[in-house]
Formats: sequence, structure tokens, C-alpha cells
Amino acid sequence: MEYFAHETAVIDSDCSIGKDTKVWHFSHIMSHCVIGEQCNIGQNVVVSPEVVLGKNVKVQNNVSIYTGVICEDDVFLGPSMVFTNVINPRSAIKRKNEYQQTLVKKGASIGANATIICGNTIGEYALIGAGTVVTKEVLPFALVVGNPSKQIGWVSEYGHRLEFNKNGIAVCKESKEQYQLKNNTIIKL
Repeated sequence: MEYFAHETAVIDSDCSIGKDTKVWHFSHIMSHCVIGEQCNIGQNVVVSPEVVLGKNVKVQNNVSIYTGVICEDDVFLGPSMVFTNVINPRSAIKRKNEYQQTLVKKGASIGANATIICGNTIGEYALIGAGTVVTKEVLPFALVVGNPSKQIGWVSEYGHRLEFNKNGIAVCKESKEQYQLKNNTIIKL
């Protein structure tokens, strides 16, 4: 076994877990899911059937990742955030054939206690604030907060808020990389 699983973790036999991944206390990794290399699955996490997590995905404690979710490489899922997979769930009505896909693109971060309504895409390097309820698509590099979610700015790949000059250029205060805002799209220079 090339990954670590705490003795209390439940890992179904027909899932794929990449090298150097860690699965912590009381987590359940269900059938037919794929977890990439170097992921960290925190305590009390549920990864439902057919979920796909890329390389270096960090899943904090108490996260539920339901069928239909795909997270690309370097995604961060904050404590107690949750995905949904059906728009109108009912206990007495089976809707497994209505699961919708949710795609979280490379480098995006989702804050603690956020809820992601199914069927949406969260763009590359987007930052979803704690407690946010995402009800629509999120643009790459967007900073999104609130219920319902509202974009309030832009962030760098390092997660710092970008302040644009009159020429539409911003510099990340940590990486010193430059970004340009053009037609509501961020371009890394």
C-alpha cells in the first residue's frame, strides 16, 4: 500500500488512492472513487462513489464530497464545507439518475462551512469565502462571498486580493507575479 490510512478509516476495496495520500480518522472512501497522489483527507470525511480528486487535494475535517464532484489538482476544501448533487432532494423519491456534476478547477479554494450547489463550475484559482453558498458559476481567480454568492474581487494564484492600477495591472504581494484584468477575465502576465 503506497498511501496511509488511519486504522479507523473505512476504504472500500474498489477505489483508487494515489501514492503518498493520507486518509485520517473516521473517514469513508467509497467505491469507484479516484483519489490522486499526495492528497490529504482529514478526519470524518465522506468521499462518495465515483468522486474524482486530482493530485495534492487537501480535504479538511468533516467534509462531504458527493457523487458528481470532480476536483482538479491543488484544490483546497475547507473544514465542514459541503457539496450537493441533486437540486430538489426528497427522502421518498429516488433521484440518483438526476445527480449533477460539479467541477472545481485547478488551484481553487473553498472556505470553511461553504456550500456548493450542484451543477456549477468553480474556476481555476478561485477563492470561495467561509460560509458562502455558491449558486452559480465562479470565474477563474474570482473572490466570492455571501449567501447567495457574490463576486467581490479577484485573487492571485497565491490567494491574495488583487488591486488593479488604471492600466488594469495588479501585482501579487507574495509572488510578485503580474495579472491583467481584461473583459472580466484575469490574464497572468
